[in-house]
Amino acid sequence: MNWEQLLSLKRQGDKNKRLRKEQDETRLGFEVDYDRIIFSSAFRSLQDKTQVIPLSKTSFVHTRLTHSLEVSVVGRSLGRVVGKKILEKHPHLSTIHGYQFNDFGAIVAAAALAHDIGNPPFGHSGEKAIGEYFKTGNGKRYKNQLTPKQYQDLIDFEGNANGFKILTESREGIEGGLRLSYATLGAFMKYPKESLPKKPTKHISHKKFGYFQNEKPFFDKVAEEVGLLKHKIGEETTYSRHPLTFLVEAADDICYTIIDFEDGINLGLIQEEYALEYLIKLVKDSINTSKYNNLVTTADRLSYLRSLAINTLIQEAANIFIENEEQILSGSFDNALIDRSKYQAQIDDIINICISKIYQSSEVVEKEIAGYEILATLLGRYCEATENHNRSESSNYDKLILKAEGKNFDYKNDNLYDRLISISNYVASLTDGNALLKFQKIKGLQI
Repeated sequence: MNWEQLLSLKRQGDKNKRLRKEQDETRLGFEVDYDRIIFSSAFRSLQDKTQVIPLSKTSFVHTRLTHSLEVSVVGRSLGRVVGKKILEKHPHLSTIHGYQFNDFGAIVAAAALAHDIGNPPFGHSGEKAIGEYFKTGNGKRYKNQLTPKQYQDLIDFEGNANGFKILTESREGIEGGLRLSYATLGAFMKYPKESLPKKPTKHISHKKFGYFQNEKPFFDKVAEEVGLLKHKIGEETTYSRHPLTFLVEAADDICYTIIDFEDGINLGLIQEEYALEYLIKLVKDSINTSKYNNLVTTADRLSYLRSLAINTLIQEAANIFIENEEQILSGSFDNALIDRSKYQAQIDDIINICISKIYQSSEVVEKEIAGYEILATLLGRYCEATENHNRSESSNYDKLILKAEGKNFDYKNDNLYDRLISISNYVASLTDGNALLKFQKIKGLQI
């Protein structure tokens, strides 16, 4: 892979090549990407989507929105640090093509801002709830009417694939979705493969999948435009990751490791003194002991350690990227950057505490149980109403459901797979609160 191609400014529908040296410096194409994402309705809906605690009413807890903004800030810093080193190593990118180190930061910031845009309500349990409706619930009846890959898309419903759909899908009057630059879309594509074969290797990019079957043609187009390397696994084709995807992933890993830990402390799920000890272990090489001891409140000490930890991990991830640039460009680098960190033991300790004290806490588990019931009910009602409509067997109840909700998904489509993906996409787009409200109305619990 080469950087000039990877940093493509092309957008869906462009007929001419966009050159970096001809860009308006007051409004760069990569910065336009960021603006388009942040003003999109899909991004705004993240303010009421779970990051750690579903349906939490406390201001301490991060939502998907605040998490995405923080990941974007970390991603921008990571991109700028790496970009500066890349331009020093490949000066022609600047002298001939006009790229600047801020371009790398802008691409990573935009892709990081969008990294959770396709996630369903109720956190990762929302993905599982949608998948299980089609795998073990009433949606299982569609299995024999779909191809193996189409069915896999549904039973392993993936927020990353849904995000690519949201960013790129043409709708009536809106061609090409948000029409982001191919460089930003490439950096967003964390898992550049389809749903099957499932986890064909232990490579980090094969952990999940990155697009649904009806997005495959455009996904391939983006991959080819930015020059991602093709790999054959049996009869199937996968791609190497866009190098900047590793920075987007690192920004996410840094934030959820440190910020989820902070949420646990603020919620009283993790003892303060115990938690501060773990953060101190992470930043022991850079902490200013005198400054730290002068901080009076736990909140101030926590804020100082969080800032120091994030900065420490940014520098660490950037160094690992630069040290392995050739491997990354050749597609042979197969780990997350943070997994190569010298701080891996400290990070693992923090993550293990988060798992036991936060993610498996009764407050989280009880609300995830409710999320399963809510999403299964909504999927069931919408799928049944749509199926009966296409059989010309609609009951009055079905007609009411489609009258109320039919504008939100493509229930008239002749293709079963497209209908089911459209319904799943709509359910995934709901916020935690909106999903709960629709469930209550369908159940007759609220009018």
